[in-house]
Amino acid sequence: MLLIPAIDLKDGQCVRLKQGRMEDDTVFSDDPVATATHWVNEGARRLHLVDLNGAFAGTPIHKSVVEAIAKVHPTLPIQIGGGIRSLETIEHYLDAGVSYVIIGTKAVREPEFVEAACKQFAGHIIVGIDAKDGWVATDGWANVTDVKATDLAKRFADAGVSSIVYTDIARDGMMQGVNVSQTVGLAAVCGLPVIASGGITNLDDIHALKGQPGILGAITGRAIYEGTLNLKEAQAIWDV
Repeated sequence: MLLIPAIDLKDGQCVRLKQGRMEDDTVFSDDPVATATHWVNEGARRLHLVDLNGAFAGTPIHKSVVEAIAKVHPTLPIQIGGGIRSLETIEHYLDAGVSYVIIGTKAVREPEFVEAACKQFAGHIIVGIDAKDGWVATDGWANVTDVKATDLAKRFADAGVSSIVYTDIARDGMMQGVNVSQTVGLAAVCGLPVIASGGITNLDDIHALKGQPGILGAITGRAIYEGTLNLKEAQAIWDV
C-alpha cells in the first residue's frame, strides 16, 4: 500500500481546501517544486497533484508547475487531476513525465472518453470519483449529480482503468477520519484497485486501512502538512 502526499495547486501555491470549497483554503507553500522535493525526501513513492483552478476552468491551468515537478523528479510516479478533458491534454502530461492522469468530471459526462483514453494510453488512466453522501460530484465538486458512486465505478470495471481515486467530499480536509466502509465497498463492487482520499488524519486511519481488500493506498494532505501524521512512520506501518 502507498501513502501518497497531495499537492493541491491554486493560483501557483500549494493549498488545502475544506470539502472542496475554493474560498476556504489554507496556503502551505508558494513553491510547489520545493514542496514536492520535501515529500520525496520524506519517503514518498508517488505524488498526487491537483490543478484546482483547472478543475473549475475545465482546462489545465498549472501545466508548467506540473512539468517542473516531473522534470526535477523524473523517476517518481506522479498522478495529476483537474481539468483533464481531452486526449491531447493526457498526451501532453504523459510526454512531460507524468505517470497517471485522473479523469473525473469527464468520466461522469462521457464515460466513453475514459474507454478511449484507456485504449490510447493503456495503464496510465485513473478515474477520480468524488462523492457526497454516495452521490458523484463534478466540476471541482461544485455540482452533485444523480449518479451513484458505486454505479460509476462498476461502469469502468472492464474499461482498462489503472485504479480509482475515491474521495469522500464531506471528510476532505476536515480531519475527521477516512471513510473505510464506503471505500472498501466501492473496491468490492468494481474489482479495481482503489486509492482512498479524504479524511486521513492520523495513524488510526493507517491502521484502519491496512490490509483492507482492494485498497491500493491513500492520499494524504492536511494531516501531513499540519503534522498530525508522519509520512515515514505511516508508510512503515503499511510496509510491514
